[in-house]
Amino acid sequence: MPELFAYTDGACSGNPGPGGWGALLQAVEGDTVLRERELQGGEAETTNNRMELLAAIAALEALSKPSAITIVTDSAYVKNGVTGWIHGWKRNGWKTSAKKPVKNVELWQRLDAARARHDVTWEWVKGHAGHPENERADALARAGMAPFKPG
Repeated sequence: MPELFAYTDGACSGNPGPGGWGALLQAVEGDTVLRERELQGGEAETTNNRMELLAAIAALEALSKPSAITIVTDSAYVKNGVTGWIHGWKRNGWKTSAKKPVKNVELWQRLDAARARHDVTWEWVKGHAGHPENERADALARAGMAPFKPG
């Protein structure tokens, strides 16, 4: 049975500003990539954190059936949020420990719903450090942003 991986990244030109997200999905057996799929998108006015969240959401929503998958992100915000902070936010009615509304709450709720269908392992990698799949996800995010950047 192949292992599934999703390498996700977000990009923004200005924060806020035009942004893009990218996800590289791979089915891997041993050292062999059996299948891969590239996803990308963007928005005219957004933030880097929103794009990082959308990349992970898109990867999970692209899976047609419940799956075991490892999501590799260079976003500590996404990894720490989904593996830690989200539990308190949900207990507190989507409020932070300071009783403030959680930023990007609709995306966190969408990510929470998407991951509930799957067995997800979350891994963090350092961005822009030469990790080949992370670099490809970054290129997809920049391509997703391109249509929204002023000429």
